[in-house]
Amino acid sequence: MSEVENQQVQQLVEAVLASSKYKSIDIGFIEFVGAQELSKHRNLKEAIKATKNKLHQVGGAYQISTPRYSLWLDELKFAKRSSDEKHFRETCQWIMQHHASTRERLPFLEQFYDTIFAHLPSINSVIDIASGLHPLAVPWMQLHEDVEYFAYDIYEDMIRFLNESLALMPVIGSAEVRDVIHSCPTQKVDVAFILKAIPCLEQVDRSAGLRILEAIHADHLVVSFPAHSLAGKYRGMIPNYESRFYQLVAHESWSIQRFEFPGELAFLVSKS
Repeated sequence: MSEVENQQVQQLVEAVLASSKYKSIDIGFIEFVGAQELSKHRNLKEAIKATKNKLHQVGGAYQISTPRYSLWLDELKFAKRSSDEKHFRETCQWIMQHHASTRERLPFLEQFYDTIFAHLPSINSVIDIASGLHPLAVPWMQLHEDVEYFAYDIYEDMIRFLNESLALMPVIGSAEVRDVIHSCPTQKVDVAFILKAIPCLEQVDRSAGLRILEAIHADHLVVSFPAHSLAGKYRGMIPNYESRFYQLVAHESWSIQRFEFPGELAFLVSKS
């Protein structure tokens, strides 16, 4: 990248970060998306607009409202102090309603994990790719207290919230800001969750889905795709995503089980 191009990228990043909607996104990720858009558009103004639009598609569109992490954490801590497991779960569900991906799963939350974990051996370690608020579903995952749970996403404020939230969960948890497209976690784990993430990541990099599936060092992958759009329209999404998934794994010798839920298509991939 030339000095002029580098300056343009930095100008673009500063302009994007000045918006409250994008100020918490990992800078490296903004730089990557911004450089892509600068190569496509005639001027900096158009590239900035296109970068914001891409960041919205990848992450912002899934936030139902402005996150209120401080309030949510206070409510979680209060529920935890109550020692009322039902209250704690209800609080987790209330918070998960504020992210489209987890909100869509709430009607079949127990069914989802009961089905998936019935086909898994004892779990000692988990990674959660492009996690969103999914770690708040830990109470439904049938995990024991010694399980290590690692979550990754591009939002710094979300990651701070998840770190404090995971401290209240029955696991040994931590969360980290990470652009998984360029820095996929490679530590050995038993299970990796990649829930509805591949379509978003492939909007930025068409080869990201395959690279991540191959790079993750997990015995089992839980990979899912949305059954409908954020607007609630189906548009043949299940056959399209099913075809895309099998295209990605066509050259692998992995064992694959398919599960269809009311709003989600899932695959349990066993690498070992």
